[in-house]
Amino acid sequence: MRIGHGYDIHRLVAGRSLRLGGIDIASPVGLLGHSDGDAVLHAICDAILGALAAGDIGGHFPDTDPAHAGVASAGLLQRVVEMMQARRFGVVNLDVTIYAEQPKLAPHREPMRQRLAELVHAPLAAVSIKAKTNEGLDAVGRGEAIAATAVVLLAELPAEP
Repeated sequence: MRIGHGYDIHRLVAGRSLRLGGIDIASPVGLLGHSDGDAVLHAICDAILGALAAGDIGGHFPDTDPAHAGVASAGLLQRVVEMMQARRFGVVNLDVTIYAEQPKLAPHREPMRQRLAELVHAPLAAVSIKAKTNEGLDAVGRGEAIAATAVVLLAELPAEP
């Protein structure tokens, strides 16, 4: 078994859609990023890559590469999951914490869990999402950014006969 941890943060700006945990959320602001800025999916990519000892998201999908401009983070995660599967590992458990003042994420928790389970090819019972505020402290607390952490447990898959 292997454990990985990931973290990401993106600034909130007007004029962008808010995509978080692989779903669209109605909001007057969205996450600024070279891709769609989905901090949750970026943290999960880093967690899986960390568990595989395979570097980080920036090494695989650099923000200096125009090919990644505006790309859906779900596509990046799909490529990371393919790397994981090629190395014969699967997700046993995924635990995500989202740090945001707004919007309130409770109504979006289950759709996010379902989407994450689908993206990492894990049962819904293996995916957890928690939402926290930063109590008015730092950029997240001032409503200027959203951050996410992810911890993943991978297990080696049995060899194919």
